[in-house]
Amino acid sequence: MKKAWVLVLTVLLSLGTSSLVFGSEVLKVATEAGFMPFEFVSENTDELLGFDMDLIRAVGEVLDMDVQIDNISWDGLIPALLNNNYDLVIAGVTITPERQANVNFSIPYFESVLTIVKKQEDDAITSLDDLEGQIAAVQINTTGDFVASDLADAGQLKSVSRFDMVADAMQAVIIGVADVGVIDLPVAGAYLEANPAAPLQTVGAVADHEYYGIAINKKNVELLEKINGALLQLQEDGTYDLLFQKWFGAN
Repeated sequence: MKKAWVLVLTVLLSLGTSSLVFGSEVLKVATEAGFMPFEFVSENTDELLGFDMDLIRAVGEVLDMDVQIDNISWDGLIPALLNNNYDLVIAGVTITPERQANVNFSIPYFESVLTIVKKQEDDAITSLDDLEGQIAAVQINTTGDFVASDLADAGQLKSVSRFDMVADAMQAVIIGVADVGVIDLPVAGAYLEANPAAPLQTVGAVADHEYYGIAINKKNVELLEKINGALLQLQEDGTYDLLFQKWFGAN
């Protein structure tokens, strides 16, 4: 999952990085906290928790900036960024050419992959090729949505049911409104770990690996450079590895 760093560290370190020291400012961040373990709301304290939340707060410390995080709808993240309501978006956002046409992305900070979520008793579905005649539940405007939509357009999937949150898509599969879910594997794994009674299982990786990045307005090139420098510093000083261990239990 951390191969993304191998691709960027060699190039950017060869360009040289300096210690980042900036005056205290507020970094206004937008997320959608329905993507455990990357961002979610604590049931006990209503605090925003997760790998992304810890990572962006660590970035703020490096930049000597206060971090203000708002939890908004997934579909509103990029529009709010383009409207200059926020400085950046961190929400397990996959870097795609379509999104890069509208916003800049930081260097990749996480490598992920899609999976299929199905009922525990289902032995027939093992890959995307097995979804003909099925209804897929997805979180709207995610890579799972894009892949499922392409399959539906090609006649390899009956239809796509879109939900605002991953938990709602999972529930659709549980109650039989949908046959499968097409969701990022780390997120599906976190959901099943948090809901061990859920009668669901995953089939493992079913698509090419994808990379998450922090989205920043194209007009804010200076902030992009600061964020990239901070991410590299967190990798170099071991903070990234500590956060990865905390949330995923591996290096």
